[in-house]
Formats: sequence, structure tokens, C-alpha cells
Amino acid sequence: MRKIKTSKESLVLASTLKKIAPRIGASVITEPGWHIAGQITFKNGTKSYFRYNTLDLNPVGASDIAKDKDYANFFMEKMGYPIVPKSKTFFSDSWAEAIGAKKRTIDFAYAYAEKIGFPVVVKPNSGSQGAGVAFVSNKKEFYTALKDIFRTDRIALIQKPVQGHDYRIVVLGNKVISAYERIPLSITGDGHRTITQLLTNKQREFVKEKRDTRIKINDPRIALKLKKQKLSLTSIPQKGEHVFLLDNANLSTGGDSLDVTKSIHADFKKLAIQLTRDMGLTLCGVDLMIDGDITKKAISGTYYILEINAAPGLDHYVRGGKEQEKIVEDLYLEVLKRLEKKK
Repeated sequence: MRKIKTSKESLVLASTLKKIAPRIGASVITEPGWHIAGQITFKNGTKSYFRYNTLDLNPVGASDIAKDKDYANFFMEKMGYPIVPKSKTFFSDSWAEAIGAKKRTIDFAYAYAEKIGFPVVVKPNSGSQGAGVAFVSNKKEFYTALKDIFRTDRIALIQKPVQGHDYRIVVLGNKVISAYERIPLSITGDGHRTITQLLTNKQREFVKEKRDTRIKINDPRIALKLKKQKLSLTSIPQKGEHVFLLDNANLSTGGDSLDVTKSIHADFKKLAIQLTRDMGLTLCGVDLMIDGDITKKAISGTYYILEINAAPGLDHYVRGGKEQEKIVEDLYLEVLKRLEKKK
């Protein structure tokens, strides 16, 4: 039997639900092998289910649209939301042939990238947690990144990069539950250790913090990012020198977070809540790139919606401290109450 990869996201959700369910007279059981799927029984006897981070809260159709970046972009743009510009999908050669899209293969994708101008961002259409996302500047990097994506996804997105601060806003109904800035994987030099050694030490810290992040030191995106900075894994950064190792800021790939829940501007709260409603969701993670500060008034043309997530994982966020842990528990308590009302 093939071993299924589990994640702390599912474990955090399951353990959190087990902890808080008794507060409303409910109980939670999980399958014993991996604890990735569970059953919630409410005090009136009705039942609800969850798997990984997905609960019986969002409608199936809306959730499926949110999982597909291209479809989600289409509807968001139609409604006037600022999506990442020049975004277009292309297919693996086998899938393009199967669906009769001969002009959407990897070679046409490269032609499109040349047309909109390098550098470009490439990402899997249905991926999550930053997997496969790459910032590429030439033909060799482009084909390497696309072939990597097509190993796990038959559709890839090509986009123009947008600059700024990367934020996630988590919405439940008409309320912003949490907001935090996501900072890409980085290390700070000490003048003695190599980047490999510093990364290895950072991984040890993640394990110590019980954070489910596995830094892939041999990730070609890290090598590429270092090369652009005229560095390598054997380089020894100077004491205090800050070196970024990835372009995507997902916490699951080693990024860090800065909580801004209490300071987020009302404009961005309103945006995230309205977008969640317009996309037919109740629980949603809204990812924004803001060329500015999320605590300031929203100015048109300075921010973009990167994507939305119908099952936002909060495992890394919850490890930010006791305050974040309480926010997550309060969030899932509200989720349980909403689920109970639906039954």
C-alpha cells in the first residue's frame, strides 16, 4: 500500500476541532491511520465531515472554481477585481492534443512569454502552497519550470510578475478573522556558515517549533534565485546579510509571517469580504500583492489579487504565538457553529 503524505495542516485542523467542539456540545472523531479525515457530530445528532483543510462549509461548485486559478481569475476579472495582468493558461503537450488545443502547448507558452516580456511567473493551475511557482527570466529557465509543473499538473499559468508585499486575508462570512504578511524563505548570514548550513539550521528550528515545513535545499528555484544574486549554496553571507531564497512567499515553503490582523485598513477588509461573497464562499483565504502597506487606504492600481483559497491552511499561522492560536480556535469555533446551523 502506498504511503499517503500527511501534513500538519490536517493535524492542526483535526486537533483544534477536537479541542473546541465540546464547547458547543459537539464531538469529533478522525480515522486512525492518518488523521486527515474526520466526522463532527453535533449535539442534535447531525453529522458533518472534513478532509485535510476542507470542511462542509463552502458550496462544492464555488470551492471547485476557487481551486482552479484560471477559472477563478476569469470570474474575478468579469466582476471588476484586479487580477494579475497578462495571465494565460497553457497545457502539457499530451493534454493539449487530447482536448484539441494545438496552439496552447509548451512552445506556444514560451512564445507568449516572449510576447509579454521576460521575466514572467509560471505556476501550476491547480497547485497550492507555492508548489511549482517560479520566476523565470530566459528560455532555459522557462522550459525547466514548465516541464517541472507538467509532472504534476497538465495546466500552467503564465503571468507578468507584480511587485509588493504579499498578504493573506482569511474571511469567514462578513468578518476578517486574520491577516498576515507572508515573507519569502530567507536566511541571515553570520559570516561563518554557508547558505546550505544556514538552511539546515533553519530546518532544525522549524522542527523544534513543530512547524510542518520541509526546506528542499536542492530545489532548483533556490539555486536559480541564488544565481541571480551571484551566490550559491556554498556561499558564506556576511554577518547580518539578508538573503532571499525563493520568490513565492508561502509559509509552507519556509516563509515567515507578520501578523497585521489588528492593523489592516478597512478598505482591504471590505475588499476581501466582498470578494468572498461574490465568489460564493463562506470561508476564504484571499491572497493580495500590495505595492504599499495594507494598513493604508487602498489605491487602485497598486494591488492585485494573486488567488483565492476555499480551504485556507492555518497551521503555520497558528504557530505564530498564543494570540494567533486563539484567533484560529475562535475561527473554527465560528465554523462549527455555522456548520451546525446548516444541518
